[in-house]
Amino acid sequence: MVRIRVRIGRKETHVSDDAALLVLIVEDDPMTAQAHADFVARVPGFEVVGTCLGGHEAIERFDELAAAGTPVDIVLLDMNLTDSHGLEVAGRLNSRGQDVDIIAITAVRHLQVIRSAISSGITQYLIKPFTFASFREKLENQREFRRGLSGSGTLATQASVDNALSALRSVSSTTLPKGLIAETLEAVSAFVRDSTVPVSATEVGRRLDLSRVTVRRYLEHLVSTKQAIKQPRHGTPGRPEYEYRWV
Repeated sequence: MVRIRVRIGRKETHVSDDAALLVLIVEDDPMTAQAHADFVARVPGFEVVGTCLGGHEAIERFDELAAAGTPVDIVLLDMNLTDSHGLEVAGRLNSRGQDVDIIAITAVRHLQVIRSAISSGITQYLIKPFTFASFREKLENQREFRRGLSGSGTLATQASVDNALSALRSVSSTTLPKGLIAETLEAVSAFVRDSTVPVSATEVGRRLDLSRVTVRRYLEHLVSTKQAIKQPRHGTPGRPEYEYRWV
């Protein structure tokens, strides 16, 4: 696939609507790294090209992929690594002059670290623990940011800069709507996610011992946050029934 390239200073920004963005995961806990990889696989338009358990390994893998002609687009970077700090890794990655965006995914909440992360070129900061919806939003925001700085020519307009920067701002709230409980949402989400076929509110409620009306509120929330798809169930007698499947 052909990627559009635009040089901005020392960097080039390349984006193609039909090309998957390549993601490198840097996380020293193997189970967490795999969980992040599973999340990436659930977001259309993104592909994991490597999982590294340390900073030195991440730099080596990053350079190998660049040399092979498949440069990394996005790095998901933990701050507390066994062999280095995430800020050090971010600095080394940015010094390569490649077109890479770095999203910090970490439990570190210290303001000084967050300020330093922004100064080092990290574009987004996601604090653990988080929901899949928040994770997906960060990835999709990053894609829109990259698209906003792509195009023909070498100069940006004020509008293109403003649009690109605005894409990084989260517009959805991670706070649940009034009346929804996090534990129940997780139970409903798990049932829909693990089901091999689309399910109705009645089926979920029967399994979880919840009323159909209650379950439907949670299912509609999953639809509104783009975690599930709603569609009519054909062939059922009586009033129309909807079924839901995980994205």
